[in-house]
Amino acid sequence: MTVTLYFHGAAGTVTGSCYRIVHPRGQFLVDCGMFQGNRTVRGLNYKPFPFDPRAIDFLLLTHAHIDHAGLLPKLCRQGYRKPIWATGPTDNLLEYLLPDAAGIQESEAERETRKRTKRAEEPFKPLYTMEDAEEALKLRKSVTYQKWIEPGPGVRARYWNAGHILGSASIEVEVADVDGKIIRILFSGDLGPDVKVFWDAPDAPSGYDYILSESTYGGREREDYTLEQRRETLRTEINTALGRGGNLVIPTFAVERSQELLHDIGYLIKRGEISPSLVFLDSPLASKVTGVYRKYAAMFDDVELNADELFNDPRFRIVEGVEESKAINSIRGGAIIMSASGMCDAGRIKHHLRVNLPRANATVLFVGYQAPGTLGQIIQSGAREVRIHSELVPVRAQVRSLGNYSAHADHSELVAWVTKRLPAHGAIFLTHGEDEERAALKAALMHDDGLGSDQVITPLLDDAFELRAEGIGGVEHPSERRVDLSQVTSDWHNAYASFIIDLSHQLQSAPTDAQRIAVMEALKATLANSGPVSPPLPMKTQPGRPQVLHGEPSGE
Repeated sequence: MTVTLYFHGAAGTVTGSCYRIVHPRGQFLVDCGMFQGNRTVRGLNYKPFPFDPRAIDFLLLTHAHIDHAGLLPKLCRQGYRKPIWATGPTDNLLEYLLPDAAGIQESEAERETRKRTKRAEEPFKPLYTMEDAEEALKLRKSVTYQKWIEPGPGVRARYWNAGHILGSASIEVEVADVDGKIIRILFSGDLGPDVKVFWDAPDAPSGYDYILSESTYGGREREDYTLEQRRETLRTEINTALGRGGNLVIPTFAVERSQELLHDIGYLIKRGEISPSLVFLDSPLASKVTGVYRKYAAMFDDVELNADELFNDPRFRIVEGVEESKAINSIRGGAIIMSASGMCDAGRIKHHLRVNLPRANATVLFVGYQAPGTLGQIIQSGAREVRIHSELVPVRAQVRSLGNYSAHADHSELVAWVTKRLPAHGAIFLTHGEDEERAALKAALMHDDGLGSDQVITPLLDDAFELRAEGIGGVEHPSERRVDLSQVTSDWHNAYASFIIDLSHQLQSAPTDAQRIAVMEALKATLANSGPVSPPLPMKTQPGRPQVLHGEPSGE
């Protein structure tokens, strides 16, 4: 029996990280993350795993972000009861992140059930529950950076700093094939940029048989900046936004991004460079996660996170209760409102967007990557209307983006990281990226490092590769994929919502009722005469009319 690598997630998408290795003495997973994006992509979370969870011997976890760890409770719900290996900080973060994710699953399921009840439909079941999250937490086992562990027969693993978030790691794996030959594999996890407030640059040894590298920012560069330059840019954005008279809404992630923003906003307030009336971090998770950061402050790279001093400012509020969160929406100007989720697909940020997006004097500032099909990406792309909680919401607010808070390496940093890890005797697999980004990174690696096209591979969902020390022995494609790959970046739900809004505008702009009826009758006639539906050509939206999200996440 050989060593076979399966790509069950983050293959052609930026989320759902999950890799499975089958070897002569068993099988194991690296990550088990939630899919995020449009409805088609999110639907993968509800489909069965393409493997039996009870047959998995152990799991190696790169870090605590939900797109890498968010399906651990589902894995346990379906019978997994083996160890989950991660760094100590990751273990601590999971203690709060998994129950929070389960709470979102339960609340979204409750919301959907209320809708279904009105239509006399069956209740909607959550993807997993709080009990499932608690079960997953019982399985945690801590590892130390740069120390070998033997999680199962024939397997060794070693964790290296990935520079992404607290506790994040690249994982070096050695697994023996049927002849006893050792196959050396490096899983990058998510890689941080060279300059971050808290962490050193990513690290790991060189010389492997196979390297799996993330490619989120393939083909995209950020401007080089120092910490002071980043704070100066943030100061300008805040003062400009508040100078317009409205609120500044910042969708943010509960882990790392929130703490960096807290650090910089507190610094700017202390120096008198900004003067918001109030600063809200509206997240039940925020104070707990910040507590974990304080616990591991000794790990920070030349930065002291003095949370006590930061929170002493009377304008600073960490919001946990629902009623206090709702009260924020009565504030019409002068406030900074940070809330999760970072891609706007779940959580309290959707309520703050629903209130502030229609206000022409408000500002929405994106500080992180927005996956295609997410509400955040659609707002960021310039949509004039979006649908939130089944309501059509006009976008009149100013929409801004700030790339200096990204927790991901950009194109040049990715190329440099891979180059430092070479040689890769077998192949380099590019994962955790959209096809365009992966193609750009592949072209750069071929050009800069002289690699052949067969040495840099962009796998698709559920593809399997036989790994041999001398190179790939064979490739297996699934007979039927779990998702239509053409629907990954923009699915029919988005196209449908865009079509409905465009139709509504056309009807409203018609000068007479007779002409409105004529439009509808013409459309009905076209549909009646169209016959069987054949696969359409790729849809193109009107110039300046980005697609809009239809509905909201189901149990996300």
